[in-house]
Amino acid sequence: MPRGPALWRKSYPAGLSPEAELAAHPVQRIVDEGARRWGGQPAFVFRGNVLAYDELQAEADRCAAAFVRAGVAKGNRVALLLPNTLYHPIAFFGAMKAGATVVHLSPLDSEKVLNHKLSDSGARLLVTTNVGDLAIRARRLLDAGHVDRMVVGEDAAYGPSPLAGPLPGDDDRISSFAEFVDGAGPGELPRVAADDLALLQYTGGTTGLPKGAMLTHRNLSSAVSAYDLWFAAHGLTRPGLDRVLLFLPLFHIYALTAVMLRALNNGLELRLHTRFDAETALAEIEAGATSFPAVPTMWIAIAATPGFEDRDLSSLRYCASGGAPLPVEIARKLRAATGRDILGGWGMTETSPAGTNIPPGRPDKMATIGVPLPGIHLDIVALDDPSRILPTGEVGELRVFGPNVTCGYLNRGEESGAAFSDGGFLTGDIGYMDEEGFFTIVDRKKDMIICGGFNVYPQMIEQAIYEHPSIEEVLVIGIPDGYRGEAPKAFVKLRTGAESPTLEELRLFLKSRLGPHEMPSALEIREALPRTPVGKLSKLELKKEEAERRDVAKVS
Repeated sequence: MPRGPALWRKSYPAGLSPEAELAAHPVQRIVDEGARRWGGQPAFVFRGNVLAYDELQAEADRCAAAFVRAGVAKGNRVALLLPNTLYHPIAFFGAMKAGATVVHLSPLDSEKVLNHKLSDSGARLLVTTNVGDLAIRARRLLDAGHVDRMVVGEDAAYGPSPLAGPLPGDDDRISSFAEFVDGAGPGELPRVAADDLALLQYTGGTTGLPKGAMLTHRNLSSAVSAYDLWFAAHGLTRPGLDRVLLFLPLFHIYALTAVMLRALNNGLELRLHTRFDAETALAEIEAGATSFPAVPTMWIAIAATPGFEDRDLSSLRYCASGGAPLPVEIARKLRAATGRDILGGWGMTETSPAGTNIPPGRPDKMATIGVPLPGIHLDIVALDDPSRILPTGEVGELRVFGPNVTCGYLNRGEESGAAFSDGGFLTGDIGYMDEEGFFTIVDRKKDMIICGGFNVYPQMIEQAIYEHPSIEEVLVIGIPDGYRGEAPKAFVKLRTGAESPTLEELRLFLKSRLGPHEMPSALEIREALPRTPVGKLSKLELKKEEAERRDVAKVS
């Protein structure tokens, strides 16, 4: 199959090949190897509770036996409706060992979305906990017939917490986690192969109902392998030594693979938190955390914390931002405070999510998404003809190849077929490759604005607006324009105590940063901007609001 040239080879460290062979094995091997290699060392620290590597293996084995005892057969779906808690890794690896397929549900999902994911996946057993109203919401799913059995991990098992909520009440169909695993001893578990389905990870659902990306054990383990080869070659990981802050939600693919699975594969200590708080993160760093993978909203919150520049952040050896583009201005501010580059990259649910990374020591490339990880290949294809590979510098759609890439979407045969071109997955991201093999994303294909016949990319406008000293967060969408067809509108959240610029003042500020066709035609100040269930800034709600305003205007 034709692919574009691997120009990034020249940007690789000595001894690392872009065509490196990636490992492929059942995901649960990570836990078994971890117990063998790291034994009593902490795998997780959660609210003062330490779960060692050998204890994680024992708990996962017991959970696997309990799943099998409950009738879970190889290939059955097990749904996890869990925030960050120790119940997640135990249930996740327990399901892997039982030969089941995990279905991740988000605690922030609406009832409609939860119903869809359960119906689409066929999951009949649900594991949850009583954090907030989760157990009560899960009980409603049970009573509505969306699942047959429910297991509830009691939050109090890990000590008192202000997040603890009510339990669902007595019912023969409901077991506490302690009851569920009680007495489940060693037994014969099914043989799991690398190409068995490990995970149904539903996409963010930015349009319509979410789709279940089918990820195999090979997909996940090869993604971990790609990260490991890259991190080892650049000296970014110290096996058995580093302490990793984990605020990112484990039900999201970034936290699951790039953080948890990779950390456990290297004997690292995961400092697990249920919710993000900037002050807690700063205190953890001052207490010796060495690695902090985050998303832009977390870094923005830290950069907005009064006096954060004066905090002792010297323990940090690795800082990362993923899930969405990090504003360049925020990256510069954080580098000045930490002495570290905030290393970014690109990936998506469908790539498990391994894709690209920015090499250390390339501050000139901080506005890019970096180069493809080992064993993964990217090229740029024409927007109107995905079989046509574009040369360097030309803007088109990113296409990705690799053993980490999904085979498609559950129950969506037509969409799955349309997502591939000549064996490569069409990502929906618009960007280009430079002569060194670094890729830059200019926007999502679906977010592009056609303004007077020009392609206008909201992300480029957002990056320019982030340079304004009054603005903390920004989102740009296209709105109808009677003359140009569409025009950009900016929604912004101001920094605390900052004065609000007028549209004219903002346009004057942007005059040297944007072209005339890219200038916002409207500005709206918001106290907060909408987010997705995993904390990314989200344009979907804003687009809906604008559509509703137009509908009201037509009626009046």
